[in-house]
Amino acid sequence: MQSHPVKRVVSGALAACAVVAAVTFIEAPASATPAIPAPQQPQSASEALEKYRELATKAEKLNEQYLSAKEDLEKKKKELDKYEKKLDKAKKAEKSAREDEELFRKEVDRFAGASFTSGAQLSKLSALLTGDSPQNFLDRSSAIDLLATDKNRALQALRGAVEKAENSRSEAADARQKAKEAKDKAAKLAADLEDRKEKLDEQIEEVKRQAGLLSDADRAQQQDIGPDPGPITAPGPAAQIAVDAAMSQRGKPYVWGATGPNSYDCSGLMLWAYGKAGISLPRNSAAQATVGTPIPRSQLQPGDLVFYGSPVHHVGMYIGGGNMVHAPTEGDVVKVAPLQANYSGARRVA
Repeated sequence: MQSHPVKRVVSGALAACAVVAAVTFIEAPASATPAIPAPQQPQSASEALEKYRELATKAEKLNEQYLSAKEDLEKKKKELDKYEKKLDKAKKAEKSAREDEELFRKEVDRFAGASFTSGAQLSKLSALLTGDSPQNFLDRSSAIDLLATDKNRALQALRGAVEKAENSRSEAADARQKAKEAKDKAAKLAADLEDRKEKLDEQIEEVKRQAGLLSDADRAQQQDIGPDPGPITAPGPAAQIAVDAAMSQRGKPYVWGATGPNSYDCSGLMLWAYGKAGISLPRNSAAQATVGTPIPRSQLQPGDLVFYGSPVHHVGMYIGGGNMVHAPTEGDVVKVAPLQANYSGARRVA
């Protein structure tokens, strides 16, 4: 059994601990530990930004599809122009060949009806029968040989003119058919382009409405140009120029259909940056995903184009360290960001 002095010591120690605990509990709010989270207003704003980006991504897809259709239409117009010129050239060639045909036909007809003044046919036998001496026969034979050579030459020229006229006629018919097909396709593409533009405009209006719901914090987040990666070394001079050009545009706004130098869409930034390196790229991301050499993700180097979506609807430029520089979407700016989850491939163009 414990003695009374020991009980008093234990009681005193417990009392002291209680006092220390009470003081510590009271002073805790003044320490460096995190405060209780504020109400859910920031989360609500983040949801608004997420909704905005979702709508903007849909608009970006429509924009890329619109650009692709626009490029297809331009190609078809050029094709139509090519076939119309080919048709015109073939028609002129046929007309010229027909004129030559008529000329050579008259020449051949002249030989067919030709005879000596005696009325005999042009042959060695007629020369022998109508000649009055060996020398006369030789002279007539020589003349007949010359005439025969000219006749053969005229016949060959006639055949050549007829063949050329027929080939030109065939080429004209083919060009006429292809021009018609190109014209019909262009008309269909123009109608499709108009439809895509209408859908894009509708989506843009929806994005603008959603933009009105964003908080100041959301807008500030959109203007963030991302981390500074420091010096970037590309594997070649052209890629280096393109990387430096793209990085120099950080902070420039995203605008649908823009190709710089004051604003960009995703493919417009790549078009502009590689244009500075003297390399021409197609206008939209889906077409850009077909140029150059395909590169595995494990072998990415600065300057490689990185693509997203299937079908492709977004493009950025790899800068190393798992990051890229890109023009994200409407309301955002050109920035550095990590490779996205819907990564679908890469191409090396320099």
